[in-house]
Parts: sequence; structure tokens; C-alpha cells
Amino acid sequence: QVQLVESGGGLVQPGGSLRLSCAASGSILGIYTMGWYRQAPGKQRELVAAITSGDSTNYADSVKGRFTISRDNAKNTVYLQMNSLKPEDTAVYYCNAHGVTSGHRYFEVWGQGTLVTASS
Repeated sequence: QVQLVESGGGLVQPGGSLRLSCAASGSILGIYTMGWYRQAPGKQRELVAAITSGDSTNYADSVKGRFTISRDNAKNTVYLQMNSLKPEDTAVYYCNAHGVTSGHRYFEVWGQGTLVTASS
């Protein structure tokens, strides 16, 4: 099956930067869309950013101008560059991908989550 492995989370001071990565593995024919979601304690999971196979992007209003999503199709990897981090960005960040397997079956998978903490 398709799996996603995330990395790059950690503790950073407000105003600092982090770069998250998410690599997909398995019998993958193609990935339509990859995205980043986040969930803070007591809050619902929300979309942070998404990117299509054609590099069309979508961002939550709260992160526009600060975060940048990108992907490397050859590596089946998506990145999230986070600049000017704020305390309200603190959350567990989850990678998501959906596409088609080598067996021509649709899939949607989630990463394990990585904790981002922006605090003094």
C-alpha cells in the first residue's frame, strides 16, 4: 500500500522558519494532489496548503504570504516552507495525498503527523 512519511517538525521561536517534507512510497502510478493539514488541541483539522500535479496551489488565508508549498513529482514528495511562524501556527501537521496506484486503484492516505511548536 501507499505510505507517507513526514519529517521536519520541531520547536522554533516566533518569527522563525521550518521546512516540512512528506515522501510517498509504494506502488504509485501518479499522485493527483498533495496537501498539508494541521490540527491544534481542541480544534478541528484544517487545510493549510495543497498542490496539484500541475502545480496549482491553494492556501489558507491565515498562512498566505508566509508559507509555500511545492512538490517534486519524480520523488513523490511534497514540501511546506514555513516562514514568519506565529504561536497560532502551533499544531500537529499532517500530509495528505490522493492518486492512483500501479494497479489502477484510487488511494487517499495520511502521514503520521509531525509537531510544529512556535513558542518563546
